[in-house]
Amino acid sequence: MTTGSVETEELTALAARLRLVVGRLHRRIRIDGRESIPPLQLSALVTVEQHGPLRLSELARREAVTAPTMSRVLAALDEQGLVIRTPDPHDARGVQIVLSDDGAARLAEVRSHRTALVARRLERLGREERQRIVAAMPALEALLVDDD
Repeated sequence: MTTGSVETEELTALAARLRLVVGRLHRRIRIDGRESIPPLQLSALVTVEQHGPLRLSELARREAVTAPTMSRVLAALDEQGLVIRTPDPHDARGVQIVLSDDGAARLAEVRSHRTALVARRLERLGREERQRIVAAMPALEALLVDDD
C-alpha cells in the first residue's frame, strides 16, 4: 500500500468519525433541548437573523426547500409572532421577512439553553480532554469555511 493511499484511508476514517460524532452530538443537543420550535423553523429564524430582510423565495433557496414548504414555515413563525412581513421596497407586490423582537428573544433563549446543555456535557470531561477540545477548535472552525 502506498503512502498516499494510507493517508487517504486515514482521512476517510477521520471524516467518518467526525461526521458521526458531530451528528450524534447535534442530535443529542436537539433532543435534550426539547425546544418548542421545529428544526426547519429554527433554521429559518437563524437565516433571517443572519441575512434578513429576505423574500420568501430567497429564504427557501438558502434553506434548500421549496417555496410552498417555506410558506408553511413562515406562516407558523408569523402565527407565533417570531417574524414580521414587511413590504418589499423594490417590489410593491412582494414582502420581506424580518425577525421580530420576540423571534430574537426566542433565538437567544434557544442558544442559551443549548449552550448550557453542551457545558454540562463538557463538565463530564477531565481538564485535559477539555484542553484538547480547545486546541482543536481553530481546526474545527476552519472546516466551516466554504470552498470557493
